[in-house]
Amino acid sequence: MTTKSPPLVLASASPRRLDLLKQIGIVPDKVIPADIDETPLPGERPADLVARLSSTKAGDVSNGEQRCIILAADTVVACGQRVLGKPSDVSEARKFLTLLSGRRHQVWGGICVLNENGKFLTRVVATTVQFKNLTNGEIDRYLAGGEWSGKAGAYAIQGEAGAFVKRINGSYPNVVGLPLYETKNLLMASGYLFE
Repeated sequence: MTTKSPPLVLASASPRRLDLLKQIGIVPDKVIPADIDETPLPGERPADLVARLSSTKAGDVSNGEQRCIILAADTVVACGQRVLGKPSDVSEARKFLTLLSGRRHQVWGGICVLNENGKFLTRVVATTVQFKNLTNGEIDRYLAGGEWSGKAGAYAIQGEAGAFVKRINGSYPNVVGLPLYETKNLLMASGYLFE
């Protein structure tokens, strides 16, 4: 008799997270984006924010799903305690990139796995990224390409902005959108079977 994992549901519409999961041989049975308010609470620290959002996303998706494992994640970029979310327009994206220029910042990843018995397992991962000093021309070119849109902190490390990164300390896949080491460990602890 072979044992089979419960179905895996990814509570995210992010194509980056799907690609990262495929890197470690995981293809979710379903993809159901969570529909939650991602606004930080007053005074909420970045680590607390990603933990809360990932758990809330898992809980939101669990309302319509039964007897499955739900994987949810959230990523925020923070300069000190200031959270840099997804910029609303090109002007805000410029402000974010100008702030990050020549500085270290943290990328916080929150992961939550909700097992089929309703138990929440969460982890928070921090990666430090240092940008080089950006010229106005570099910022202009990057913004003109549109890659900043929909990205926390107004950049995607796996794209053109990879050339802005002088140094990284921690999990690279966390900066892309999902820390794989911690995700795999949480899934195994929740009863997901890897072949």
